[in-house]
Amino acid sequence: MPIDAASGPAVAKLNRVRDEIARVIVGQRDVVDGVLICLLSGGHVLLEGVPGLGKTTLLRTLARALSLRYSRIQFTPDLMPADIVGSMIMETDERGHKMFRFQPGPVFANLVLADEINRATPRTQSALLEAMQERTVTSGNTTHELESPFLVMATQNPIEMEGTYPLPEAQLDRFLMKIVVRYPSREELSGIVDRTITREEISVHSVLDRSEALELRAACREILVAPHVRDYAVQLVMATQPSEKDAPEATRRYVRYGSSPRGAQALVECGRALALLRGRFHLSTDDIREIAPAVLRHRVILNFDAHADGQTPDMYLQKILADVKPSAAQAG
Repeated sequence: MPIDAASGPAVAKLNRVRDEIARVIVGQRDVVDGVLICLLSGGHVLLEGVPGLGKTTLLRTLARALSLRYSRIQFTPDLMPADIVGSMIMETDERGHKMFRFQPGPVFANLVLADEINRATPRTQSALLEAMQERTVTSGNTTHELESPFLVMATQNPIEMEGTYPLPEAQLDRFLMKIVVRYPSREELSGIVDRTITREEISVHSVLDRSEALELRAACREILVAPHVRDYAVQLVMATQPSEKDAPEATRRYVRYGSSPRGAQALVECGRALALLRGRFHLSTDDIREIAPAVLRHRVILNFDAHADGQTPDMYLQKILADVKPSAAQAG
């Protein structure tokens, strides 16, 4: 696919980042691209998969490749909100005067890994809400700004595993994308084992800095969005809402709550970043269709009938993508 002249330099930089990550992460190209898309779009990403699939290593590698500050929060049942955002501490100066000072928590970083987020209680999970949505942390009467870029990558174990709490719908909606991390293929697993046998020490080099990362984000905002592509994103989101009179049969039968308006915004923003990764300076309906499962799977709440029939959000979304298609004049 030809690279638009306007997007050429940005694509070259993105490819350098992807190549550097590939030196450490074997396979998982879709996951790597998904995390990059969320970083470029200014949103957050939720990764779901069993332990040991490289989710933690991915974000640490990305932080080193982009020279960004990185922090990791291990979520446990006894984790408190102050352990995330920080707290006020009392200090005594040389004159003996006591004063309160805000001690920032680990959320004050560019890339924050919320590891196994669904092992913490809902109260602690909600401590991330303001930081994720507003990019601020409030302590007492003072609001502290978080430095840009700011990305929360939360990992969660499958909800069936012991000791997990489901994430509240309000918090799920704050994540731009939910990516399911699959097991590696036979060839990828062989490559992982080979690296273990040779004990190869791979050092990650910084290929971009913070200012260049912000420039890439600005380039995403310049991606052209034609009216018919915007309308297709809106059409997809409205098709997930059972109250709509033209809702597809699968929606009326299986959906309890459809996607919020954030879903339409996320389709366009993530689609723009995907287009840039693909070397184009315009958004297409194909980009919207490709990104739709990751953007909408956590925003659609299925009802009891869906669970009784063995339906999953991904299965339902495939039905919607088959039913809701752009016209021939709009496709591409």
